[in-house]
Amino acid sequence: MASVTLHIQSPPLNNDVVSLPRNHFPIVTFKTTFFGSSLTANGKPLSLPKTFRTQPVITSSSSSSSSTHTFDVVIIGAGIIWLTIARQFLIGSDLSVAVVDKDVPCSGATGAGQGYLWMVHKEPESDTWDLTMRSYKLWQMFAEKVRAQGLDPLQELGSLLVGRTAKEAATLKKKVKRLSEAGLRAEYLTSDALRLKEPELEVGKDDCQLDAQRAVAFIQKANRHFSIKGRYAEFFHDPVTGLLRSNSSSEVEGVRTFKNTLYSKKAVIVAAGCWSGSLAHDLFRESDILLNVPVKPRKGHLVVLENFSSFRLDHGLMEMGYVDHLHDALDRKSSHSVKVEEGQTPSVSMTATMDTMGNLVLGSSRQFTGYNTKVDESIINHIWKRTGEFFPKLKELPLEDFTLDRKVRI
Repeated sequence: MASVTLHIQSPPLNNDVVSLPRNHFPIVTFKTTFFGSSLTANGKPLSLPKTFRTQPVITSSSSSSSSTHTFDVVIIGAGIIWLTIARQFLIGSDLSVAVVDKDVPCSGATGAGQGYLWMVHKEPESDTWDLTMRSYKLWQMFAEKVRAQGLDPLQELGSLLVGRTAKEAATLKKKVKRLSEAGLRAEYLTSDALRLKEPELEVGKDDCQLDAQRAVAFIQKANRHFSIKGRYAEFFHDPVTGLLRSNSSSEVEGVRTFKNTLYSKKAVIVAAGCWSGSLAHDLFRESDILLNVPVKPRKGHLVVLENFSSFRLDHGLMEMGYVDHLHDALDRKSSHSVKVEEGQTPSVSMTATMDTMGNLVLGSSRQFTGYNTKVDESIINHIWKRTGEFFPKLKELPLEDFTLDRKVRI
């Protein structure tokens, strides 16, 4: 068994230029500071023409009355992406923002994932490397701002990418070389070195995990401060049923939800995760443009053992096979695959970490089964068996013993 540890240096983070394109509105560019206190354009505070403000409304499932509201920007989706987009508009301009979703924050992928902010399994020569690195650094900047206010959404556990075969060990050695050439400090550990150093192994505290619940709570609380100024409103448990178009120009000018009509003076932003494809298709429904949005829902299982005390992990762990599955998640020839209904073949790879509450989080599976969120016990058993190959102590603990203390994230 071998592993790679990663220490990330802090390269200069250049501010990118972002624009708000809308054909019939002036384009305003500004530099982003993510969760900073101000945005500038040409060195001056960004200020856009004043628009009509509505008193903010926070709806719930108990609300049944239909009403009409007007905002500068309407954002569809209640994940971490919409929160950060809304935050950027609120702190960087005087625009009013409304967010709308069929559910509530953290009800989808944001709340279900492990929150890994890792670079060790990325490829420096990939098309998304620069974007990934910038995103990683922005989250670190965000964490610093949150810590200053008494919260900490990041667990700085470091990361271990583990290989078990000679082929995987050779791949890890090559990965260390590529990461080092990209300016990162990665270290290759032999099986003997790993056994000698773990659990006291110091792998560096750069790779980390995001506590989605804490991060969302912080950003949402900050966004709601703008409600008293009439610049922010939330419409949850209120699914979008259609887009509103101008009778004269056919431009999208808002959205219709189950309970409300929300007009937008500047932009409608679709940030609805795997639902974005169907919503985006509606943008071009009456045009000759054939829109292909390659976004599909991917189902995964994570097993959470609450108050786990049999052993403790000091780092986040991932097997090398996970990286292979990223390239071919539905490889039917994989030795770690298990058959399920409708011919779907999920891939299962070991991931393991301890969350901030002391719970053991084990994973993970990946499969394309549409919007099905039903728990599959055969996959849970497969995850347990797979993680037991890396943690022998788990083989001594029947999964049935954790019936009352087990949760499954989908």
